Amino acid sequence: MTTFLALSVATLAHAEQPEVESPSARYLLGAAVASQPEYDGASGRRIKLKPLWAFKFGRVRISTSGAGSLMGFGREEAAGGASTQFIDTDKLRVGVSLRMDSGRSSSDASTTHGLPDVRRTLRARLYTNYSLTKDLTIGATLSQDLLGRQGGMTLGADLGWRFYRSPTLEWTSGFGISAGSAQNLRSYFGVPESAVAASGKPAYDPGAGLRDVHVGVGFIRPLTKHWLVYGNAGASRLLGPVADSPLVEKRTGSSVGIGLAWRN
Repeated sequence: MTTFLALSVATLAHAEQPEVESPSARYLLGAAVASQPEYDGASGRRIKLKPLWAFKFGRVRISTSGAGSLMGFGREEAAGGASTQFIDTDKLRVGVSLRMDSGRSSSDASTTHGLPDVRRTLRARLYTNYSLTKDLTIGATLSQDLLGRQGGMTLGADLGWRFYRSPTLEWTSGFGISAGSAQNLRSYFGVPESAVAASGKPAYDPGAGLRDVHVGVGFIRPLTKHWLVYGNAGASRLLGPVADSPLVEKRTGSSVGIGLAWRN
């Protein structure tokens, strides 16, 4: 859900006009604080302070989660990582990206103690976005674990709407749905027989299916030529085999975040 919150901010910054490639480098530096569940479905919450940075030179783009959208890279950059686009027009954008997925440690929350760790891995993402109007876009993503570390595959579809824009303020919103392969859902929401005793949870072996439906709203406010502040809030509802997992304490979740950044 946190990824969705990041992409709900500046949802349509890239849809205004086609990007003109330039050899000059663009970059952004900042920090953000967010309150979110310990994991999707957890009742416990955590507050995270995270750095923001993004860099672009020609068609090469590298950023942390959420920072790319603040640079106008578009919704597909919300997840962070390194990316490039091989179709980039005023209506259609298609590209690929690579990013590190931190996985999950059994020590991340009290309810995941005794479960197998999901190892850190490298994920590839194929994304596409289409601008229905200058303020309305639809997009889809496919993400795959490249190293075979039980990350599996995820799919997502989103609709973004910029409902207010002025020289000093922009408000955006988004709605989306996601799904996962059997491997992905087993890793994050399953309980193998070998972990029943250690975790105290009943065995659960989900198949492929929906993960969640989510909504979000966000704003960007320039403070000066280079400084900006942004914020976002969102909610999600777990669906399908995920919602039936014994690891899920709450089927609904919410997150809020705010950040400050400088861009050249």
